[in-house]
Amino acid sequence: MTYSIRFRRSAATFLFSLPKKSQRIVKEKLSVLMDDPYPGGVGDKELLQTKEMDVFRIHISRSFTAIYLIHSDTPEKWVEITHIMTIEQAHKLYGRL
Repeated sequence: MTYSIRFRRSAATFLFSLPKKSQRIVKEKLSVLMDDPYPGGVGDKELLQTKEMDVFRIHISRSFTAIYLIHSDTPEKWVEITHIMTIEQAHKLYGRL
């Protein structure tokens, strides 16, 4: 089953503020979510513990982290990239989730 990838505006803004090489690396890494967005398998994916919903993260080449949601309860399955940030920023965010 293939999932489409969609970006929240803030995640897209961050992505397009990066140098072209970093943009390419992030896009390539996020493309693995199209085939399998759940933890395990390809990629460094993890379920983050939250009270409200399942939130996932994927590390991208030791520099960035993407936070995402999986929407599998609709006819078109899709992954929503909510945040892209540096790993340092992500570690601070984990404490607030």
